[in-house]
Amino acid sequence: MSGEGLTVRDLRVTFDGGVTAVDGVDLDIGPGDLRFLIGPNGAGKTTLVDAVTGLVRASGSIRFGGEEIIGEPVHRIARRGIGRTFQTATVFEQLTVEQNLDIAAGAGRSALTLLRRRRNLPDSVGKALEITGLTALRHRPAGVLAHGQKQSLEIGMLLVQDVKLLLLDEPVAGMSHDEREAAGALLQRVSEDRTVVVIEHDMDFMRSFARSVSVLHAGKVLSEGTVAQVQADAKVQEVYLGRASEPEPSAAVTAPVPAPVREEV
Repeated sequence: MSGEGLTVRDLRVTFDGGVTAVDGVDLDIGPGDLRFLIGPNGAGKTTLVDAVTGLVRASGSIRFGGEEIIGEPVHRIARRGIGRTFQTATVFEQLTVEQNLDIAAGAGRSALTLLRRRRNLPDSVGKALEITGLTALRHRPAGVLAHGQKQSLEIGMLLVQDVKLLLLDEPVAGMSHDEREAAGALLQRVSEDRTVVVIEHDMDFMRSFARSVSVLHAGKVLSEGTVAQVQADAKVQEVYLGRASEPEPSAAVTAPVPAPVREEV
């Protein structure tokens, strides 16, 4: 496997008012991993990713490619090759798929030239079209794409920036079964030469495509390992199967982590 690894030690994020969203998290995500972060609402998953990308202030250590990045500004972290998506795809809907990719690849170009169609596109655009399966749609406005295709385009916009660590926040939310399967196959292709971390609530999707899993609960890492190891972990079963608020405990036996609402601290 290639890519860059992420090492997190004693990571803590506390917001005004004393609310601790991430409470001493340690993570080791090796190069080329396809790691899923799962856990209930408020577990700290999105806040952890916010800390890695510099969007929230944190203490502890975050090392990427062997170098400390905690405390660096967002733009400098991005230049190191760390990119992320959010729950809602953010693409330029009036522009074509190809133009979206060209703009994403155009770091350093002026605002005027970014909107000008280039005769010779960088090789990275063609490669991203191929990897994401969007080659046939390259001249179509992004606004008319299906939901899953927009998510693929957003991932492609990270690929053309030569991102080495992709952090994806619920990439298959709202997708059909076929779209989820296509998205999972895309993540497998992307992780052949990059490291991918996925925040996810869809447990069927996680079971199908995760190489490794970290379960977060109350801002801490509750369990880690393969899908089978995590599902067999007594701590996971105790926390999730013992929740009095869980209306269908029998369903939780095969999917230990419930599917909560997606708003998160």
